[in-house]
Amino acid sequence: MAQNNNTLLHLFAGGCSGTVGAIVTCPLEVLKTRLQSSGITLRPMFQVQLGTLNGTGVIRPGSGTITPPGLLQVLRSILEKEGPRSLFRGLGPNLVGVAPSRAIYFAAYKKSKETFNGVFVPNSGAVHMSSAGFAAFVTNSLMNPVWMVKTRMQLEKKARGEKKTNALQCARYVYKTEGMRGFYRGLTASYAGISETMICFLIYETLKKRLNEARFTSPNSETDKGASDFLGLMMAAAFAKGCASCIAYPHEVIRTRLREEGSKYQYFFQTARLVAVEEGYAAFYRGLIPQLIRQIPNTAIVLSTYELIIHLMGDSSQ
Repeated sequence: MAQNNNTLLHLFAGGCSGTVGAIVTCPLEVLKTRLQSSGITLRPMFQVQLGTLNGTGVIRPGSGTITPPGLLQVLRSILEKEGPRSLFRGLGPNLVGVAPSRAIYFAAYKKSKETFNGVFVPNSGAVHMSSAGFAAFVTNSLMNPVWMVKTRMQLEKKARGEKKTNALQCARYVYKTEGMRGFYRGLTASYAGISETMICFLIYETLKKRLNEARFTSPNSETDKGASDFLGLMMAAAFAKGCASCIAYPHEVIRTRLREEGSKYQYFFQTARLVAVEEGYAAFYRGLIPQLIRQIPNTAIVLSTYELIIHLMGDSSQ
């Protein structure tokens, strides 16, 4: 009975923490997705050549060099052409999906951690990485259809006043044009992104362990957690997510390309090759800045909220 209550507690804590983070950071996710897409307008780099016969300079495109618009340019374009509400495109499926996805993730992480503690050295790096990988695999497999619809909605560009597609209409259109397989576009890239989750939780759990050790060895330590402890956990989560995102970011760009409507991108490695050949390796890091601005505070909010709820509702295993 206690085991069931603990599982429900982790489901509830994960769902609440994910919802808070999704609402606060939605505009940054829309900007990130737009920057990752192939539909973004690339501008040629211009160079000035002097010394022509009539003494005037000639402005000509640089030799095959293209540059994507920056974060602020995309933000300004959305606000001017589509209106501020477009910054919250995809929030509906995000809210529908984030609570169950976080709930599934944290419950799976908790259960698998108990299992892997019996296989590896308890609470070791191998346990944390294996648990995070398993939880991410289960969550990605179950929730990909919701994230697919969210990405399609975020990529839709409609001028002010034009009627925008809602989540249900988008889902019906995907099913009508691509069948059930359409809802699982980008799943291979999500599986590749499990490495990011594993890295993040390995760093986070290591820092969390060090913070707990420092708290108990401090001469002024208290048995109960205080505000400074949760602030420490927020900082640990932010650092862990920042490191993991920088290392594993390219799979995010590949996943967005795979989810684009009617695109030439079909498979994970084929997409990676096309992006590298046509746009260069720098394209794999388009949208990284809004991703870091969004994910670092979001992960800090999610993990600290999760830890706080677990603490307040009394799971002694934490």
